[in-house]
Amino acid sequence: MDVLLFLDFLNINIFDLLDIILVTLLFYLLYRLIRGTAALNIFFGLLSFYILWKLVVLFRMELLSELLGQFISVGIIALIIVFQPEIRQFLLFLGTNNPLKKANFLIWKERAKSQNIPKINAIVKACTQMSASFTGALIIITRENNLEEYTQTGEIINAQTSRELIETIFFKNTPLHDGALIINQQTIVAARCILPVSQRENIPSYMGLRHRSAIGITEITDCIAIVVSEQTGTISYCMGGEMTPKVSSEILKSFLENIYIT
Repeated sequence: MDVLLFLDFLNINIFDLLDIILVTLLFYLLYRLIRGTAALNIFFGLLSFYILWKLVVLFRMELLSELLGQFISVGIIALIIVFQPEIRQFLLFLGTNNPLKKANFLIWKERAKSQNIPKINAIVKACTQMSASFTGALIIITRENNLEEYTQTGEIINAQTSRELIETIFFKNTPLHDGALIINQQTIVAARCILPVSQRENIPSYMGLRHRSAIGITEITDCIAIVVSEQTGTISYCMGGEMTPKVSSEILKSFLENIYIT
């Protein structure tokens, strides 16, 4: 009997293989959408909570298991609320004209490392020049998360990163100077993008909307934000929701190299 059950288990047809491939593909797409965002940490937190509940049930801790069970029972609703932005992004992804191309399923295709590193010198030189001319700027450089949800709020550019183009975009009389510029690898993806503003109350009063947007986007994603103040001409960078204000161009360059090269 055991041999028959084992042989039955091994009886896998083409539809079983297709099922496994589709489920794997679905989980890969979900991972790509939430990687580099706070949602990934929330997912692991919920997974830890579920494992804790199972351990409590295993050790027959009735009161605690009953309490945790009440939270688990409404887990689907909680997931919808917590992951609402990611669910919306996933549905938008499925509704695109060519989702297979955008998904970049050829994960085995390696790219040269130099092609993935943003043009740091061009970015730093542009920030230095804009600082000298008191030109306000907000530059976002992606890491794991490509910030597609936010690039869709602005004007798509898809041009090679250059100092001249960055300065032109943020020139005061151009229609693209408001909002954020998003750079992915070596490409300026979009300009005039709308970012979430941090609601923290401990942000210094001298920091304006650009600084609050830089803090806001880096609180929920793994990107790097660079701000050039229009009032003072100072350069600041932000990562993980923490702002480092009034840095020199040398410090900015060293910081970016440590993040993207080393």
